Amino acid sequence: MKTLVIATRNEGKLREFSPLLAPLGFALKSAGALGLPEPEESAPDFAGNARIKALAAARGAGLAALADDSGLSVAALGGAPGVHSAR
Repeated sequence: MKTLVIATRNEGKLREFSPLLAPLGFALKSAGALGLPEPEESAPDFAGNARIKALAAARGAGLAALADDSGLSVAALGGAPGVHSAR
């Protein structure tokens, strides 16, 4: 079975990915369980921040990695808070 790092510390997110990737033969490990540091999410968009997290996890673990990034984008606020939702 191949190991795939999910670049998160959220165990709920790991549980969400598990049934999606298990049929493909992946055993999942979270970045948190591996003790990987959290990278600075400095991209101006969700895709960029997901890329930063996935690359940091892949480099840190020496394994393939997958990440996502999300937040609230409110049209009436011009898309804010966007990538700053959690900050």
